Amino acid sequence: MKFCPQCKSIMLPIKNENGNVTLKCRNCSYSRDLEKDSAEKYKITKEIKHTPRDKTTIIEDEDSVQTMPTTKVTCPKCGHNKAVYWQLQTRRADEGSTIFYRCVKCRHTWRSY
Repeated sequence: MKFCPQCKSIMLPIKNENGNVTLKCRNCSYSRDLEKDSAEKYKITKEIKHTPRDKTTIIEDEDSVQTMPTTKVTCPKCGHNKAVYWQLQTRRADEGSTIFYRCVKCRHTWRSY
């Protein structure tokens, strides 16, 4: 860990346009290039944050629908009374999960909160 000589903040490793590693201060914008042998000591990672929409599973193939649990519920589109269902936590953890239904006849999908 290196500290900025000007403001004493932590300097972060950043890859520049040449592909070389540069230590840069986020506070005062001071930067300095690293030599190749010392640049190998630093690992640059990027954290990816996912929204609940990114984690939502979409079920499309017919094989997985046949293995899902079924229930008696009326389809709002065709009026058939049998559908498969699954649950997902689409909101915060302290709120109830969302139940998704898919009609086995017309394959219309709807949800219940």
